[in-house]
This record gives sequence, structure tokens and C-alpha cells, in this order.
Amino acid sequence: MNVYDLLRGLHILAVIAWMAGIMYLPRLFAYHAEVTPGSEMDRTFQVMELKLYRIIMGPAMVAAFLLGLALIWFDATARLGGWGFLLKPWMLAKLSGAIFLIGWHHYLGAARKRFAAGTNTRSNRFWRATNELPFLAAIVMVLAATLEFGG
Repeated sequence: MNVYDLLRGLHILAVIAWMAGIMYLPRLFAYHAEVTPGSEMDRTFQVMELKLYRIIMGPAMVAAFLLGLALIWFDATARLGGWGFLLKPWMLAKLSGAIFLIGWHHYLGAARKRFAAGTNTRSNRFWRATNELPFLAAIVMVLAATLEFGG
């Protein structure tokens, strides 16, 4: 069995799970923003959002991050013969996207807490508009990794 391909496959699966959650949570927020705080629907959304964030998104983000680090280590030590590839434009784009997604993940976590506290100030239009940001980042990241532009 090829260890690198196994790591890459597991990394892709973790990213898929993380992206599913990171794209679905803002959609839940869009619907949640339209309900009355303290209502039965408010409580239902809070449970759904908490479970999505803690049971799916959190573990998937950690797995994607750790497997990504393992791939970087494997590339540097066994495949590419050094750490210089980290400065290639395609890798910088991919790493920048990963940093954005980690930041967005935590922004969504803070928003979830505001919904739970009944202090959300964002409209359903805001959540619908920002829902696609992770997918735009994913487009850049996937094309960067597959095309390896700039070297």
C-alpha cells in the first residue's frame, strides 16, 4: 500500500466532511435568523447547529489539518526532497485558503454562540451571501493543488 496515497485520500475525505459542515452551518443560520429567540424553532436550530459544529465540523477540521501536515511532512522528507515547495505560489495559495477556512470555521463557531445567547445581529441575507465563501476558497485551493501553477 502506498502511504502517501492513503494519507491523501484520508485528507480529501476529511476536507469533504469539513466543507459540508462549513457550507451547511451558514444555511442553518440563514433560517435561524428568521425565528423568534426563545421559541421552539430557536431551540431546535441551536441543537442542530451545536451538533453540526462539534460532532462533524470540529473533528473533520482537525483531521484535515493533521493529515495536511502529514502530507507536507511526507512531501518534504520523502517525495520532494526538502521544504522549498512550501514557498511555491500554488502551495502558498493552498495554505492561504486553509488559513481562511480555519478562520471562517472559528467565526462560525462564535456566531453559533451568539445565536445560542440570543444576541445574533446578522440577517438571513448576510448568511446567504457568505454561504459560498468556503466554496470559492475550495475552488482556488483545488486548482492550485492540481495545476501547481508557478512551479
